[in-house]
Amino acid sequence: MKLCITGGGTGGHLMIAEALSEAAVADGYEVIFVGSTSGQDRKYFQKYSNFSNVYFLETTGVVNKKGIAKINALYKVFQAFLEARKILKKHKIQAVYSVGGFSAAPASFASLSLFIPLFIHEQNSVEGRLNRLLKKYAKSFISAYDKNSPVKGYPVKEFFYKNARCRDKLKTIIFLGGSHGAKAINDLALHVAISCKRWILPSYTRPERLIMKGSGRSMTDLVFQLSFMDLQKNCRS
Repeated sequence: MKLCITGGGTGGHLMIAEALSEAAVADGYEVIFVGSTSGQDRKYFQKYSNFSNVYFLETTGVVNKKGIAKINALYKVFQAFLEARKILKKHKIQAVYSVGGFSAAPASFASLSLFIPLFIHEQNSVEGRLNRLLKKYAKSFISAYDKNSPVKGYPVKEFFYKNARCRDKLKTIIFLGGSHGAKAINDLALHVAISCKRWILPSYTRPERLIMKGSGRSMTDLVFQLSFMDLQKNCRS
């Protein structure tokens, strides 16, 4: 079977694409990738990947654009859509799997125009606008937060299974924030930090070190709260 995985822009989408490609290739599928020249797509897949071919089309995000900038962004998507149609035809793609993000638009619309089955994976609890738009046209919509999803959870790379092990003590916990600081994750990190400071957690679940990495306003607020509570020395941002 010949499969196209499309989408990206940020690591949250691209890690899913990488895990899916690993599993598909292991099952004997030929897999190509269609992403964007913008975002992190090239960083992930330009030099090394499981894909037989990778394509980076000239697109940008549309949602936060206004006026002429939005018209230009939509025009780029249309041009990329035409190019994506040629790519899907060239490789005789039998299914397209979107992992979301603005990078997914050209190949996703191209698959529908060519009557190629479209599958969508939504990583977030709040559906992205592109996924929300295409959901009703998809052959299958996969999400850990959708009760009707045929598959729950996230694709995980084989590497993590091979290195999985039981721990009798937690030494380090790392919290990785999302594109906009992932407020829920940061709030959880703060709760754990306070619990450690106050010795609320049992000794075997109390980490020696907390590492927090994030971005955005909520991350700035978190660092301020940690500093105010004299907890910042136990964390890195």
